[in-house]
Amino acid sequence: MGKGHPVPAPEGAPPGLTAEALAALLPQLQDWANALGFSQIGVAEVDLHTAESGLLAWLDAGFHGGMGYMAAHGLKRARPAELVPGTVRVITARMDYLPAGLPEGWQAVAFDRLAQPQQAVVSLYAHGRDYHKVLRQRLQKLADRLQQAVGALGYRVFTDSAPVLEVELASRSGIGWRGKHTLVLHREAGSMFFLGEVYVDLPLPTTPPVGAHCGACTACLDACPTAAIVAPYRLDARRCISYLTIEHDGSIPVEFRAAIGNRIYGCDDCQLVCPWNKFARRSPLPDFDTRDALGSATLLPLWQWNEADFLRHTEGSAIRRIGFGRWRRNLAVALGNAWRATGDAALAQALTQALPQADANVAEHIHWALAQTAD
Repeated sequence: MGKGHPVPAPEGAPPGLTAEALAALLPQLQDWANALGFSQIGVAEVDLHTAESGLLAWLDAGFHGGMGYMAAHGLKRARPAELVPGTVRVITARMDYLPAGLPEGWQAVAFDRLAQPQQAVVSLYAHGRDYHKVLRQRLQKLADRLQQAVGALGYRVFTDSAPVLEVELASRSGIGWRGKHTLVLHREAGSMFFLGEVYVDLPLPTTPPVGAHCGACTACLDACPTAAIVAPYRLDARRCISYLTIEHDGSIPVEFRAAIGNRIYGCDDCQLVCPWNKFARRSPLPDFDTRDALGSATLLPLWQWNEADFLRHTEGSAIRRIGFGRWRRNLAVALGNAWRATGDAALAQALTQALPQADANVAEHIHWALAQTAD
């Protein structure tokens, strides 16, 4: 091709859209994404066959626990073009979620709350609005904007809502690298961010991956309260407090209840100790601001909520997804741990008073909580 002539369009590109024009879309996509509250975008290939063996080994080990949908979808997670026929690229997006009002030294503040047994600890990502709603709406707007620029476009948007290998795609597209805790890490943003994807039938140029920078650090493995990170880059969800308090239905295994401490929804410990999270960024979006009912809550007032209170206070929150039963179950465990640590009779009284109205699952956890004796 002679100098000055446009490079032919890649196969599958809309008529008239050259390789140069496709490349020029990347900075435009980043600008559009920034305007929508995203911090970074990348573009990944859809050939993920080298990730299939690791996915199968993880499933074969049973590390997905009761998340049957992980096994049900099988290798479709590693095959984007099977999930959405026609897909040739995946646009990946990062959205920082730390609440804007968090103080400097927020990790130390979080550890201080964990050390106060009667405080109620909710994972930072759930302090504000449900991220599924926030990201999906904004990814849709990003896709609409792209379609305005290129014409008819086949696409689907996802955020933790379908069989998608989000970390793999984010890593391959340069959003960051996979940390030893299995989350994506970025040198200038840590790991306190959400991921989202747009599957497209547009052959955009891909963005390169970045190198890993965990080195010999094992802080996340050492900090996990239940030793759920069984090896670098390998998580057994069945031991993970986030899984146990959010995804897991039914009874929480007794051997993990003491380690849950006062965590009533999720766990941030592996991220709190990660050196890279000194660079974690506050969100520019008010959606992720901490709700008054959660930021400094203690256990007993939350235990007093009835189901109507729970639904009102968690409207639009990811917490509502676990339902009132799991919420009460988690609180019962935390109250039992607080009762053991403090010997505060008010905790035992509140647990005892709740027994007559409790369903079988919550009652079982209340009985366990009452059986804990002060240290």
